[in-house]
Amino acid sequence: MTHYRDNRVPGGTFFFTVHLLDRDSTLLTDHFSAFGEAMRQARIRKPFHVDAWVVLPNHAHAIWTLPPGDHDCATRWRAVKIAFSKAVSKTCMPATGDSAIWERHYRAYRVSGDEEYASLIDYLHGNPVRHGFCQHPADWPWSSLHRFVAAGFEAPVRPLALPPWMRTPSQPVRIVYP
Repeated sequence: MTHYRDNRVPGGTFFFTVHLLDRDSTLLTDHFSAFGEAMRQARIRKPFHVDAWVVLPNHAHAIWTLPPGDHDCATRWRAVKIAFSKAVSKTCMPATGDSAIWERHYRAYRVSGDEEYASLIDYLHGNPVRHGFCQHPADWPWSSLHRFVAAGFEAPVRPLALPPWMRTPSQPVRIVYP
């Protein structure tokens, strides 16, 4: 049974994954400043806190906390995607009838507690290592890890736990060795 209500928690904290349509694309890292500006514009229109993030060439992960009384993640992601698409289309996309660059949907997972929150932040920051883009999370420039380290937190080390949606309910937390 699906519990759609779980993703409608006002003021909740959510883990997101958004993908480009072209899985071989490098638009997000090639135009990282446009993605950051799109996120900034969306936050001005409809505030939210970006707790953590990582941008890879063809997808991004983020943890957001919404304001109390608010549960509208979709409008915020729509604004980010539209602003980024417009910025990229002005600079590098050919003028064709099909300008879609994003997968239509995104993955959202409501974070349920402090331990899970910390685990998801480590998972997010370790994602470039898992994809083979770098040897250590601190080597990846497009990540909030640098902000965390500057604030006194340690970078994630191997092994990293799988996020909840990659485990079955009866399965214990498994460790992934990148």
